Amino acid sequence: MNPYAKLTFSLSLMLGTTITISSSHWMSAWAGLEINTLAIIPLISKSHHPRAIEAAIKYFLVQAAASTLLLFSSMINAWHTGQWDITQLNHPTS
Repeated sequence: MNPYAKLTFSLSLMLGTTITISSSHWMSAWAGLEINTLAIIPLISKSHHPRAIEAAIKYFLVQAAASTLLLFSSMINAWHTGQWDITQLNHPTS
């Protein structure tokens, strides 16, 4: 893998983690998680071994399901409370 590409993916991974940790809004937390997904998948599959490709696909599927659950939960919470703030998670369904 090109060293510049590896550096870019590593910096994107740190940026996504920082955005996720420091967010106070559900959509920015989701965006940080998606940046992490887009940065880690090429790093996982950089060796073109079938196990690495399988691991990348499994990671993508689990992350897609988690992302869907997070967006659905935050949407239900926003519907019931009227706010997208992370600290206002009061509804039991969400």
